[in-house]
Amino acid sequence: MQAWQVHENGEPSEVMRLTDTAPPAPGDGQVLLRVRAANVNFPDALLCRGQYQVRPPLPFTPGVEVCGETQDGRRVIATPVLPHGGFAEYAVADAGALLPAPDALDDAEAAALHIGYQTGWFGLHRRARLEAGETLLVHAAAGGVGSAAVQLGKAAGAKVIGVVGGARKAAVARGLGCDVVVDRHTEDVVAAVKEATGGRGADVIYDPVGGEAYTQSAKTVAFEGRIVVVGFASGTIPSPALNHALVKNYAVLGLHWGLYATKNPALVRQCHEQLTELASRGAVKPLVSERVPLEEAAAAVQRVADGRTTGRVAVVPEKGAGA
Repeated sequence: MQAWQVHENGEPSEVMRLTDTAPPAPGDGQVLLRVRAANVNFPDALLCRGQYQVRPPLPFTPGVEVCGETQDGRRVIATPVLPHGGFAEYAVADAGALLPAPDALDDAEAAALHIGYQTGWFGLHRRARLEAGETLLVHAAAGGVGSAAVQLGKAAGAKVIGVVGGARKAAVARGLGCDVVVDRHTEDVVAAVKEATGGRGADVIYDPVGGEAYTQSAKTVAFEGRIVVVGFASGTIPSPALNHALVKNYAVLGLHWGLYATKNPALVRQCHEQLTELASRGAVKPLVSERVPLEEAAAAVQRVADGRTTGRVAVVPEKGAGA
């Protein structure tokens, strides 16, 4: 089979190599999946760089999110077990963690319903307890993680403010349903959010960016607001001033979705059932902006790493059926 492998750490476009190799052999409790579609996530770039919290042994195949097909023909969603990731014709996954792919979504969309939407659901509902009528601010609203949070926020009945970088991404955020869109390249984010909320600020802030975005979050969070820290796509990990959280009476909530798979896997399945129901009635639909062949996976991971994409980019192996 063909698979992308990383033999040394560095930028994805430089260290990912397409190779011919034998299909991986599943271990105890694992299954072999034919990859129908694999979505590109920012953690794939961090894996290539050796900066992710998990560091698989070299060489490894990145690709943390797939829609695959089991040997008995079931279409499933899975998080592949590294080092046998999803940017390949076949991947390995834990049998007990497979989730049924929703019939309402194609392969690329189904794969994209997993990590980003699970993260959004846990962040907004489990951690921040978002309520209908509240204001939700989403940083990087046109990206893969942000676009999921926007749709989930709208589905929950929230007013959604999306922060983006550039006119193209602003148009995408409006198309996703944002009530207010702020272009950080041309607008003062803090002033724009305060104007949109009548000076009150946002009840829930969803931040996969860190850095300056977190600074803006602390300045725009409402009384009894909640800032959900999802990641640090900016490359800068902020150091929150806890005296500021005390004085303004807001909460800073961390979210590491991967922990639920080991700490409370039943919640992951419950979340998937709710996401499947939302997808079946059209309340959420993953934004897949590009579908590329396996040969273009490294370039796709690099574009995501550089922040040049919107929604999700899906890698569809030629033998798959994810178009």
